[in-house]
Amino acid sequence: MSIIKFTGVNIDIDSKRILENVNLSLEMGEFAYIVGTVGSGKSTLLKSIYGEVDITAGSLLVFGEYELSGISNRKLQSLRKNIGIVFQDFQLLTDRDVHDNLDFVLRCTGWNEHTEREARIKRVLELVGLPQKGYKFPHELSGGEQQRVVIARAILNSPALLLADEPTGNLDSETGNYIMALLHRICREEKMAVLMITHNEQWLKDYPGTAYRCKDKGMLLISAAQPQNPVEE
Repeated sequence: MSIIKFTGVNIDIDSKRILENVNLSLEMGEFAYIVGTVGSGKSTLLKSIYGEVDITAGSLLVFGEYELSGISNRKLQSLRKNIGIVFQDFQLLTDRDVHDNLDFVLRCTGWNEHTEREARIKRVLELVGLPQKGYKFPHELSGGEQQRVVIARAILNSPALLLADEPTGNLDSETGNYIMALLHRICREEKMAVLMITHNEQWLKDYPGTAYRCKDKGMLLISAAQPQNPVEE
């Protein structure tokens, strides 16, 4: 099943055409990249998937049931619960420790049972390699550790789709490699589709996946390779 399917999509912002005739699909458990120059429309494309930017023409179908053109607020909220988002800037709550950052999200998304929340927090922190960091505040963590908390937060509700906007952009090479290996492992083990924006095209070689280039308002498929034995952290 296609997790995302763009068909002939145009996106205009303030009467300016940003993307035109975009055709792109992402399957369950697939890892895909979007590359391109600054201002080419990469982030706009991601924002359209969770309804922060409206499409002007064409069809954008997510999870085979949510048509973004004219979607109601009720359906949009339902859609967003099934999408995890990882930003370049971490956007963690600075007045709460790691555990409470994660617990806050679970409470807001309907997890009412304390024991279930605790078990889920334990699970995602183990998954991102931070089982002993729940008591730490964001300022006490390195940049790479903060990004791992952001990934843990994004996968709390076991979304079918993870969107990552330059998740390694503020990290050094070694830490970036760890994050890439982690994202590929989550894609593989959790059967989660991942769509990632990056300016570092070396990742496409080191951690192969489907790749698209944003250029001249369009989207060009440049590689259809699937992940193969990503480097373990």
